[in-house]
Amino acid sequence: MKDPAALRLLHQDRYQATPQIFAAPGRVNLIGEHTDYAEGFVMPVAIDFATLAAVSPRDDGLIVLYSENFGEGRSYPADALPTQASGHWSDYPLGVMATLAGEGYKIPPLSLSLWGDVPLGSGLSSSAAIEVATAIAVTALIGAGIPGPVLARLCQRAENEFVGANCGIMDQFISANGKENHALLLDCRDLTFRLAPIPSDVALVIANTMVKHSVAGDGYTTRRAEVEEACRILATHRPEIKFLRDATLADLEDWGHEIPPDALKRARHVITENQRTVEAADALQRRDLTTLGRLMHEAHVSYSKDFEGSCVEADTMVDLAQDLPGLIGARLTGGGFGGCTINVVKKEHAADFAKALKARYIQATGIDPEIHICHASAGAHRMI
Repeated sequence: MKDPAALRLLHQDRYQATPQIFAAPGRVNLIGEHTDYAEGFVMPVAIDFATLAAVSPRDDGLIVLYSENFGEGRSYPADALPTQASGHWSDYPLGVMATLAGEGYKIPPLSLSLWGDVPLGSGLSSSAAIEVATAIAVTALIGAGIPGPVLARLCQRAENEFVGANCGIMDQFISANGKENHALLLDCRDLTFRLAPIPSDVALVIANTMVKHSVAGDGYTTRRAEVEEACRILATHRPEIKFLRDATLADLEDWGHEIPPDALKRARHVITENQRTVEAADALQRRDLTTLGRLMHEAHVSYSKDFEGSCVEADTMVDLAQDLPGLIGARLTGGGFGGCTINVVKKEHAADFAKALKARYIQATGIDPEIHICHASAGAHRMI
């Protein structure tokens, strides 16, 4: 995580104002992919990569944004914020402010500096970290106490409606509500959740395939449409099926012949993934790491074969991990089509595991991956 004291100095030098500083983490999803927009279950973990947001008031009528990562700033009249995205990094903080304004909150003139270390395009949710960091900074400045689950919904809407990425609720929810040393089993239907402890002798080894992931890409949009098509067809037989959360494998057996082949495979992934995710939370509760590892492996196979959301490099990364000492479970994590794998590893083996996996992947693909040993961290909070 970047240094909050360094960001404070940067902000002070740039704006001659002492800011409040907030942090919002990225996330890795242990299990539960593409189930969130089917009102199903996901089990993410907040990680120790984050976006920091420094905020201070202004008196000149402007909202001024600066990203240390991109080395550039932009300014806008506070009373005339943009109403649509421009394809610029500033869409994410602007979208949050526009969504808050749409809910009746008055966004005052302010300076906002952002600095993060969540790898971009890796599937670790850099966008949600920016959104949630912006949201908690701006709401603190205006004195609005918004509960974490509500704040997450607002940030999701910013990404859906302003940025134009059709993401589910998981990324923003875990960034806003994560707890140190725990995974979070989230019911995406009603946003109820329970925490599942991650044993102290377990590390999370995140391996970046270096194949850039993008939620805004065609692959994500196509898969989501196929999930929704399967649900629509099933609902003609069982109207109580509003989302695939409500469907069963028996429904697919009865009416799968009416569903186009690709949509049928997507539906099978979502229905079985929901079952695996709840079982994985139960396994963590009873410290059954063998079952957790099996479920992670089954989840990757389903993601790769039924959802077809993986890629050659991600499948290779998962395969190369299988016989390394200390591995509990490995799978592709995030929106798919690139990004990172999550490897749950015995902590005593984590450093050697990361080194060996890196060497194997370079030999197999010619690509030098970024590999990080992480732990479950706290959700969004004030730092200074």
